[in-house]
Amino acid sequence: MIHSRLIPARATGNRFQARTAANLTVLVAFVLSMVASGMAHARTAPESFADLAEKLLPSVVNVSTTQTVEGRAAPQIPQLPPGSPFEEFFKEFFDRNRPQQRQRKATSLGSGFIIDSAGYIVTNNHVIEGAEAITVILHDNTRLDAELVGRDTKTDLAVLKVKPEGELKAVSFGDSDASRVGDWVVAIGNPFGLGGTVTAGIISARGRDINSGPYDDYLQTDASINRGNSGGPMFNLDGQVIGINTAIFSPSGGSVGIGFAIPSSTAAPVISQLIKNGEVRRGWLGVHIQAVTDEIAESLGLKEAKGALVASVIADGPAAEAKIEPGDVILKFDGKEVPEMRKLPRIVAETEVGRPVPVEIWRSNKKIVLSVTVGRLQEEEKAAAEATSPQGGKSRESEKALRSLGLTLAPVSDELRTRFKLSDDAKGVVVTSVADDSPAAEKGIRPGDLIVEVSQEEVASPTDVIDKVDQARAAGRKSVLFLLETQAGLRFVALRIDGS
Repeated sequence: MIHSRLIPARATGNRFQARTAANLTVLVAFVLSMVASGMAHARTAPESFADLAEKLLPSVVNVSTTQTVEGRAAPQIPQLPPGSPFEEFFKEFFDRNRPQQRQRKATSLGSGFIIDSAGYIVTNNHVIEGAEAITVILHDNTRLDAELVGRDTKTDLAVLKVKPEGELKAVSFGDSDASRVGDWVVAIGNPFGLGGTVTAGIISARGRDINSGPYDDYLQTDASINRGNSGGPMFNLDGQVIGINTAIFSPSGGSVGIGFAIPSSTAAPVISQLIKNGEVRRGWLGVHIQAVTDEIAESLGLKEAKGALVASVIADGPAAEAKIEPGDVILKFDGKEVPEMRKLPRIVAETEVGRPVPVEIWRSNKKIVLSVTVGRLQEEEKAAAEATSPQGGKSRESEKALRSLGLTLAPVSDELRTRFKLSDDAKGVVVTSVADDSPAAEKGIRPGDLIVEVSQEEVASPTDVIDKVDQARAAGRKSVLFLLETQAGLRFVALRIDGS
């Protein structure tokens, strides 16, 4: 420890300079010792990855699949005018020379890794999808027939099982949540069918959403990953699997230094369930959600845009039974923060089915905690709606325009039900036209949409809408919240009303 004291302002000359030099020498020595100590504790890249690669290569396998595909379609007879003298000639020629429709075996290659010495192997679902036979090739070129234990299309993961003659060398999952951008990683796989190939790089980014599924949360790396690397492991420098290499971004088809891996925090619980149950049992809340924008946050009285906004609640679902309502913003689920909308599906999915959990929501300018018993997600609960193109139009005497927002509105009528293909029980106010380059157009509002609520209160006429907008403007609001029923379902939209 360095003890310092004040130097009197009157100390001058050689005595002052000597004391200053002595103190400066001690300070420099102390700083250098601290820097050296910090460097001793800092983790640097190894001079070589050879020892790590030698240790890990026996745990990485090649996955070869075969499936039957149809041969090429036969050529079609040219279209000829009726009664053409060439019609019989071409028919006879094509019948005589028509090739046989032969099936052929197609082979594809991928990667995988041994997660249990008893013979369990992890790979990507797209590596083995549609396969009639799966072969695992070990590092020593031993070929083993593999059976599919289970697969999960939502996370693109699959588990295989082989019966080895001896004990296999397995690797374990590490904590991907502890990895940081800039950390070194090693990828091992089977690019282009070349066999065990080792590449190294860093974690370039975290939490990437590449629109491949509902639970996207990829690690991005610049370690070279190519076709055939799919299903292979991404290791940290401790030799633990922190990711499963799954996809690349590549305009050319080869590696351009942008690869994506499923983090172990996502993969590990899925793999565990596949081994135990042969399937994945995910939690289900029973809501349709959307992102909380700055405008929506302001209109709801939230200080910042966070959480997941409930657009609609599925009847008889867990959320409905817990009294969660459209317009609620889910801030926490089972004690876990929901910083953005896309995080909630993953948090819910990883929650044990049948367990009651607390859910913190924002409603009417205050936080409320409700208890929800998590249901089980079933495939048949997914729904899609087809868009229609409105046509026609009649008298617009009852229509009213909100020019500042770019909306023209009308009450629900039989004519509008027919024109916009609305249901017989449709309620609310119909959007009959949207001005180009208006706030409504920018938010994706379309003719035929129904305004169900404004500022979380039901509306039944254009006058109701205008009154709610005027009230919000008088209250100093910068935006107003609309609940719309569209061809794709219910959704909230916050429209700016302050002219900015």
